[in-house]
Amino acid sequence: MNLSAFRTGATLSISTGMILILFSFLGGKEDLFLLLNHDLGSSADFFFKYFTHAGDGIFWVPVALYFIFYKRKLLPLVLSAIILSTLLVQTGKKIIYPNEARPTAAIESTLQNPIHTVKGVTVHSNNSFPSGHTTTAFSLFLLGCLLLPYTYFWLIGFTAALLAGYSRIYLAQHFPLDVGGGIICAYITVFLSLQIQNLFNERWNK
Repeated sequence: MNLSAFRTGATLSISTGMILILFSFLGGKEDLFLLLNHDLGSSADFFFKYFTHAGDGIFWVPVALYFIFYKRKLLPLVLSAIILSTLLVQTGKKIIYPNEARPTAAIESTLQNPIHTVKGVTVHSNNSFPSGHTTTAFSLFLLGCLLLPYTYFWLIGFTAALLAGYSRIYLAQHFPLDVGGGIICAYITVFLSLQIQNLFNERWNK
């Protein structure tokens, strides 16, 4: 496993997640959302409308199938990541912060503080924290850092995961606080999954 790349990806992820959380508390999560939710034009609308799907949970399916058929020894890592990321997100959404209002439900859109939404995107109103799409995108990024042999994958992977996370703010689906929480959930997910994989490795090597 590429532990060096994982450490780099983890450092970037944790730093970004903590900055978003810290700034949300210091400046107010609504104000930070309005600052980052500006209309960037039709090209950005088109891009983020579709790129946000990079965080869809469906991406776990081909990943799991690949490891089932070709990399079975690493299956504990991947299955643990799928299960843990789901548990962390759903615990946050349904138990710790049940029915937490999303931006369009929590903030009144005014001429002074307009909320930008994108035509054709259904904007949800509750279960805001944490962002599940962000958790999935960053979990896949951190797994890629661990498993891919490319020295600079972290650069491309982090950029893609960050854009997926930002898309949730741009599309008015989540607060930056939710995105930061999703990033931290992703790190916890992959870190714990790696420990589970190591336990299986120890048993196999006995």
